[in-house]
Amino acid sequence: MKKLISMFFVLALGCNASLNAASVGTGGVSTAFSSGSTSLGVIVGSGSAFNDDYLILGVGVGYYVIKGLEIGIDAQYWAFGDPSITQLSPQIRYVFTQPKVIKPYVGAFYRRTYYGDFKGFSIDDQDSYGYRAGAYFSTNNRVYIGGGIVYEQYQDCSQLVDCSNTYPEILFQVSF
Repeated sequence: MKKLISMFFVLALGCNASLNAASVGTGGVSTAFSSGSTSLGVIVGSGSAFNDDYLILGVGVGYYVIKGLEIGIDAQYWAFGDPSITQLSPQIRYVFTQPKVIKPYVGAFYRRTYYGDFKGFSIDDQDSYGYRAGAYFSTNNRVYIGGGIVYEQYQDCSQLVDCSNTYPEILFQVSF
């Protein structure tokens, strides 16, 4: 069953893609990305680590401090794999709100990854940082669908392995 769930998410979202569904802005019909708007997201995806496949589940919250500039935090839990993985990620994103249909965004984040014991051994927690770029596409005044690319660089990692990762992201935002 675990393999079936993982395969579904890999096919639906692509490898290491994340889905930020149900982002909800507050403050009015045309206030997506406006100052004082809040977003709430659900993260669903798949990933691989330690020769194991995971279902990635999470939540995120953001607040637009000025028009287009969001600060937020995401929390993720990687399920059905060994060791357990939990991630906390404060972030900042700027959405260019001037274009009517396509709204580009750029952002940066810091991520702290916590690992459970792996086959009786302790694994050191890990820090990373990265950036993202992409665009939201307006389907109407309240719904935005976005996609982009994320680059992540890991700190204090072995020179024998690749210390960075690049992956796609898919985003949905609904404003109320």
